[in-house]
Amino acid sequence: MANNPATTTNKQATIPPIAIIVGALVLVGLAAFFYLDRASKRPPQPPPPLTGPAKAYTRNLRLSDVKMEAHESYMKQKVVEITGKIGNAGDRVLDSIEINCIFYDAYGQLVLRERVPIVSKKMGGLAPGDTKSFRLAFDNIPESWNEAMPDMVIAGIDFS
Repeated sequence: MANNPATTTNKQATIPPIAIIVGALVLVGLAAFFYLDRASKRPPQPPPPLTGPAKAYTRNLRLSDVKMEAHESYMKQKVVEITGKIGNAGDRVLDSIEINCIFYDAYGQLVLRERVPIVSKKMGGLAPGDTKSFRLAFDNIPESWNEAMPDMVIAGIDFS
């Protein structure tokens, strides 16, 4: 018996459309996961260093009444607060001032460097001759910290 093309049915396997859609969504999800995972492992870009005029202006900024205090938060977490004042002895209005707080261990090794704003536009900036209070809270300091006052270095200044 010969196969008659008119009498044989062609049974070809087909993939249901829903399976194609689900497969495509899984591939897109995996690609997004790997992209985001890789992006999160990339070190963040450091902020730009002080410009020449900003570096020169730092001599006009005065930190005073700086105090450090530790307490336990509601979540039973150690919180270190640094309070103080910053004064502008120069002749320019400042929109923002950021400082690096640098924490060390008992061996003098850096354990945490955090850049934080102490003056911002939202706070009203800092006019010549003015002094503003600041409060910084840290809850992420490693246990190896030596519990000494961190170094506080001017890291950024934006002029009006």
